[in-house]
Order: sequence, then structure tokens, then C-alpha cells
Amino acid sequence: MGEKVVAGAFDLSDRQHYRDKLRRCLTGLERLLAQKRFDRPKNLMGLEIELNLAGADGLPKMLNGQVLERIASRDFQTELAMFNLEVNIAPHRLGGRVFDRLAEELRTSLAYAHRKAGEVDAGIVMIGILPTLDRDDLVTSNLSDVDRYTLLNDQIVAARGEDFALEIDGVERLSCTSKSIVPEAACTSVQLHLQVTPDRFAGVWNAAQAVTAAQIAVGANSPFLFGRELWRESRPPLFQQATDTRPPELQAQGVRPRTWFGERWISSAYELFEENLRFFPPLLPICDEEEPLEVLDAGGVPSLAELVLHNGTVYRWNRPVYGIADGVPHLRVENRVLPAGPTVTDVIANAAFYYGVVRSLAAEPRPVWSRLPFEAAAANFDAACRYGIDARLLWPRRGRLGGVVEVDAVSLVRDELLPLAEAGLDGWGVEPADRDLYLGVIEERCRRRANGATWQVATFHRAVDAGLSRDAALAATTRRYAELMHLGEPVHTWPVGLPEPVPMR
Repeated sequence: MGEKVVAGAFDLSDRQHYRDKLRRCLTGLERLLAQKRFDRPKNLMGLEIELNLAGADGLPKMLNGQVLERIASRDFQTELAMFNLEVNIAPHRLGGRVFDRLAEELRTSLAYAHRKAGEVDAGIVMIGILPTLDRDDLVTSNLSDVDRYTLLNDQIVAARGEDFALEIDGVERLSCTSKSIVPEAACTSVQLHLQVTPDRFAGVWNAAQAVTAAQIAVGANSPFLFGRELWRESRPPLFQQATDTRPPELQAQGVRPRTWFGERWISSAYELFEENLRFFPPLLPICDEEEPLEVLDAGGVPSLAELVLHNGTVYRWNRPVYGIADGVPHLRVENRVLPAGPTVTDVIANAAFYYGVVRSLAAEPRPVWSRLPFEAAAANFDAACRYGIDARLLWPRRGRLGGVVEVDAVSLVRDELLPLAEAGLDGWGVEPADRDLYLGVIEERCRRRANGATWQVATFHRAVDAGLSRDAALAATTRRYAELMHLGEPVHTWPVGLPEPVPMR
């Protein structure tokens, strides 16, 4: 949805025309795959991080337009609501000291953005859900001043035909409604891109699906919403409900939600794009002038604009991406599972773990998806979101016996997945110093059973026990989080609780 979209009304013919163009785009993709026109292996990765703006009081600030004007960099852009920004890091080749370089680039970019935000009394907070967000913050008037967000909101609201129901039953229960999709803006995430050849796409996507639960378990950072303590990673249920075009009757019929884990392992990228057309009505029927099949017939590379736009309105946790660079088409797996933060070191550690383990799992002779039912992978994802680092997950049993066994998430990561991640990073050619530093962060989180969510919850409860009201405790937790985030030490080292007040002499 980063493309420029101009708002306007749609009529019935627009939707039919768009559907026809989508089919021609899909045929174009099929022909490109058959002709083997895609880019050769380049081991390219990319990174996007969604950010929050908050004041010195820890409360959200609706100032992204003013902050972006001051930042004046194409690396930063708007996100859905006025308290959101997104930073994009240019693609890097996996290998060498890539993770240290990424960390340095991110630290420089975020420090600059934080300074510029300070000019309007705001600051950058990198967190899954800002704990101080209130229902009054997530209203249509706080949508970013960009046509595509207004248009997307209008189309999803029209498709649903009634208020959105937000119901999450966690440590506490949240039950409320929204007249718009703006609650989705509470969810700020890290998106990890990996460019892959068509032959490798299915293996990488399947591997990414299999490890989503492990990613969430060690990386959870979103335990609060609207003053309630919910799931350790509350973004996925919130995102699904805030974008749900299905009224209750369609949900009862089993119609798929637009925010979707999926329902099966795949054997090609084409299957995911084809599913998007088969299951999901277009939300933004905006047609490009290009005729993709004519471009192909002339020996060119079509942009497949309608297919790309439609794909951007189906919110898979691992999304297929079609793109063109230097006139050559390529495919990427976009991993959208992780919350933002807590620190740059934590973000890069999460990335190193993901890229390493996915490479190893995708190359296994008996791949995990041949031994783990897809339904178990989906159940693992829900369990990890609900319980975070204390989740128990289903995983294929070692040895010849086969079958699936329930295992503690920490044990799975420490005993099985970290060694695979280490081997995978070696396969990418990542230097041992980089590998050991960032995988060591994941290992320490497992050893201490600590991540962003555990720190937020423990610090909040300590503040309440010290006599603060819930709202004051959430604000104090947010301020302390922001302070530690900018200091930059990884979250497993953060002291729980608020700093002791300095006594007056």
C-alpha cells in the first residue's frame, strides 16, 4: 500500500474491469514464471520498521506530517495514523558483517528522526503497541492526510457494512467497537524481506510459516491495548479484527479474513497470488493503463500493477511480493510477524534469527512442513501470540518415530532452532562475530525468559503495586521504555521497574 493512490468513487464497471485486469496480470505472472524471466539468486534482504510518535509524557502525538517535513528523507514515510511513521532500509546482500552495518544504519536513522521529532516536542518510540493509546486516539480524524488511507478505510468499512468488533480475551478482556480501521494503526511491526528465486520461493515461504510462532515467542512486545493487559503479542488479533470485512454471518460461513495465516503449505509463489484472486474481492479497483500481456508479447516486463495493489490489501503474515529492479522481475517473501522494537540490537537479533533459521529449514531433505500439519503451525502462531515466551508449541518429533510433540517454546528455540540459525547464517556467509553477537541475544532472552512483553508487564505491575493508577503506570512504563530503547542495550538486560526517585536534599 505504499503506492500513490488517488481517491475517487468506484462504480460497478470499475470492479468488473479491475477483476478482468487481475486475471490478465495473473496470466502474465504465470508466463513470466514459465519463461524463467526472474532474477538470479542475489541473497538480498530488506527491512522496514513502523514507529510511533509520543511526547515526553508518553502519550501519542498526532504529528507525523510535521515530523516528516523536518526529517526530509525518502527513507521515512507516513503510515496509517498521524502518530505513525515508517523507516525503510535499502536492500543489503546477506553475508559478511551485514547485521552490524544494518544496526549502524538504523541507529543513525532513528537518532536523526528522534532529534527532528524533538523539534515539535515528540519522540520516536519503537514498540509493538504504544501502551498509552486510548480509543479516542484511534478515530478517523487521526488518519494520516494521504488519499490511499482514506480510500482504504472507506472501502473496508463499506465492505463490512457495520462497526468493527474488537474482542480479545487475554489476561484481561477487551470488548469494544470501532467505526473505522484506524485501530489497525496501533500495530507497529518490523517487515523482513528476502528476495528468492521462483524455485526456492515455496520452501522459504513454508519455512517462514513454520517458524512464525518461534519468532513471536522470543520477540513479543505488545501486551497492552486501551489500558488492558491482553495477549503477550496482541497485534495479530487486533490487526485481524480491525481489517475484517466479514460481518458475523460471513465469519460463520468460514469466509477467510483478509488478515490471514493461510490454510496450507504451498509448492509455488503462483498459488498465493491465485488464492488472493479466488478468495478476496478487490478493495481498491484502480486500473493501470498498462496491458500486461501486450507488454509480455513485446518482450517487456509488465508491472502487474493491479496484482501488486490487490496483494497489498491481503494481509498475510508471510506475504508474496512481486517487484521489478533494473528492468528484471523478482520475488520476495515479506515476513510481517514481528512487532517493532524494543531496541535496534533486538530488531537485528530477530532478523538474524529469522534469516538463519529459514535458510536451514528450507534446505532440509525432510522439510519441517512435510512433518508438521499446517493446522499445527497455525495453532502454534496463536499460542505464541497469547503466551509469548511461555508458550508451548507443537513440533515434529526427532528420530524415526515421527509424529508431533508439544515442546516449550524456549527449549525449541534454544535446542533446535538456534543451531539451525547458526548453520543458516554460515550458509549466507555471515561472519562469526556478527552471527554470535546477534544469535547470542536470542539465546539470552531464552535463558532469562525475557523479552519486550515480559519487561512491559513486570514494570507496569510494579508501578501499580507502588501506588500508581493504571493510566499513570502505563504512561510511566512507556516513558521508561522509551528511555531504555534510546540507550540501546538489548531488552533482556533492562532492569524491571521504574527508576527510584532522586531524594531532595
